[in-house]
Amino acid sequence: MPLQNRVTPFGEIVATPERGLFTGNRGIIHDPVTRTLLPRRWASRAWIICLCEFRGVRRKVMAGRSWTELFFLDEATALAAGHRPCFFCRREAAEAFRAAWAEGCGGSRPLAAEMDETLHRERLAGRRKRLHPLPAPPEELPDGAMVAKGTAAFLIVGGRAMLWSAAGYRRSRSSLADAWLLTPPSTLRALAAGYSALLHPTAAGAGRAA
Repeated sequence: MPLQNRVTPFGEIVATPERGLFTGNRGIIHDPVTRTLLPRRWASRAWIICLCEFRGVRRKVMAGRSWTELFFLDEATALAAGHRPCFFCRREAAEAFRAAWAEGCGGSRPLAAEMDETLHRERLAGRRKRLHPLPAPPEELPDGAMVAKGTAAFLIVGGRAMLWSAAGYRRSRSSLADAWLLTPPSTLRALAAGYSALLHPTAAGAGRAA
């Protein structure tokens, strides 16, 4: 049985065999004895995106009490859920994200805690994912942005919509005229200012349209 540790673009944590390109965490939210989640879905406002392997070390998943290992299809998925790059294992990416945040949002480069406070407001409505009005037509959003229509999530890349699944993306012909923004607005501005999210290989456009 797969562990419940895979994050969707809606920020939900589900059980699925696929692991994806990145890990990350929201603090300690599991019981290491049973390797199951506790009722809470975050223990920290620092929701981060980490490498699956760093300096040759691979962690035993949900076996300790240091943090709860979560997994994401790719960086766009993690950003949509409200996470940001880790300043420890992904320092270069984190600094690039911070610089793009400052350029897109205005002001000086923020501290990590300042970004976390902003993201916490933008990613949640109570305990549920906060959806935002689209600031522009979907095809004009920057690469790496994600939008929602009903229960479906779509990645925008090259002006095209790609339907998200735990296994990857498929091209989509669905109308997104009434879609909502999943990616937090501050993160969207960082993407528009040049931050390049690492995407799953299926985002290249292979596969039939859905």
